[in-house]
Amino acid sequence: MCRLFAFIAPERSTVRRELDDAGMESLVSLARLHGDGWGWAGVESLGDSPVVRKSAQSAIDDPRFEEAMTTPAHAAMVHLRWATSGIVIADRNAHPFLEGDVAFEHNGALKPIDDLRALLSPEVRAGLHGETDSEMYFALIREQLALGLPLLDATVHVVRRLREVFPLASLNAILLDREQMVVVRASAHSILSERSLGEIALHPHLPDDHNEDYFALRWKRHDDGTIIIGSTGVAEFDWEPLPAESVTAIRLADRTGTTVSLHPEGAQLSSAE
Repeated sequence: MCRLFAFIAPERSTVRRELDDAGMESLVSLARLHGDGWGWAGVESLGDSPVVRKSAQSAIDDPRFEEAMTTPAHAAMVHLRWATSGIVIADRNAHPFLEGDVAFEHNGALKPIDDLRALLSPEVRAGLHGETDSEMYFALIREQLALGLPLLDATVHVVRRLREVFPLASLNAILLDREQMVVVRASAHSILSERSLGEIALHPHLPDDHNEDYFALRWKRHDDGTIIIGSTGVAEFDWEPLPAESVTAIRLADRTGTTVSLHPEGAQLSSAE
């Protein structure tokens, strides 16, 4: 399980600027629990491929984290990792993952992992760099991209497929390429395990709303058109929830969006300003 934050701005900005001092304090406080690595991916200029900086160190202890938080970009996303039990804490397992022109980060756990691995072709399994379920999730999307599907369609296809196999899992994720950010809000039936709740109880100084709805994703549009997206604990109470069980693509150039419902009866595309 993890914490996510992202922004898309009309002019180059930074995570620190978009969160301000109070928001950054909340983000860093979350690393007390989500301390198994951190990562940042950003499109520094429109049309550029994303670049990634990440580490298996806690954001609290790594000076490179602050450097990433002050790196200017038109769009960027942040990940704080709380490693799934049994999966190694290492740079190769830190998010975001980057392949080609696409970066990917995930908040959730897909178990049993062998059921997920079985969905991958032998060629894709051989190309994995780490051991996480999240990298396998990303690999499934890349398979669809290789078949020619656009990023939004590839993501929707894979999320619907995974929902059939893992009906209770959180599939929340953010993807970033040269042209768009894609946000998956798919965690309507996801809950924390008793073990995870016990670990949270050992960290009394987390932001107040961290446990309110752990898997929620919220967003807000500023007056200048900047869009910010965050998990609870990072997002504030006045941010709007993203549509439940949906995938939203937001263009970096003009910040217009398209949302696709993951339910067949609501699958018609809708546009959002």
